[in-house]
Amino acid sequence: MCVSKAGRLVVLVSGSGTNLQALLDASADPSYGARVVAVGADREGIEGLDRATRANVPTFVEKLGDYATRAEWDAAIAAKIAAYEPDLVVSAGFMKILGTPTLDAFPVLNTHPALLPSFPGAHGVRDALAHGVKVTGCTVMLADEGVDTGPIVAQAAVPVLADDDEAVLHERIKVVERRLLVETVGRMAREGWTVSGRTVRIGNHTGGEST
Repeated sequence: MCVSKAGRLVVLVSGSGTNLQALLDASADPSYGARVVAVGADREGIEGLDRATRANVPTFVEKLGDYATRAEWDAAIAAKIAAYEPDLVVSAGFMKILGTPTLDAFPVLNTHPALLPSFPGAHGVRDALAHGVKVTGCTVMLADEGVDTGPIVAQAAVPVLADDDEAVLHERIKVVERRLLVETVGRMAREGWTVSGRTVRIGNHTGGEST
């Protein structure tokens, strides 16, 4: 698959939206190559939606509880996303797994606070600490139907310090994660990307590594 110039972003949030804010700030520069055209959420009254409103970005909310089945919600949120004709969907702290109607229609970028494939799931930071690793980090991936199983686009390492607890380490990872997400989305927007099996390369490369 080859995708190029992913300039239109729909960002999905469930909470405070710090990753969203980083993308909004970056996209204020025309040279970044991408802009947030809509922000979606699975709940109302969250700071992520307020951030979008302050930036004059349209928002939408699709609550799972408003639908009789998960399949109906999957179809509804895919339709809302499609209305904004995105080139790339960014799941930025979105606490729902997207279904096939969205995944089949759009490339979806997600983040995880660990170096996948190690420590997937909801407690990546806690699990890394419990395992005693000396280095952890964050991953940007293309989402699939699994939990943190999609092809890896980019990763960054974060050292584990002797006095780290889960909260302290997670905050340090979040700083790196925001920077990595912004850099990765910008490069994908400006250079395009290819996926071959599980290998993702940004730009028109014939060899070497690209992350």
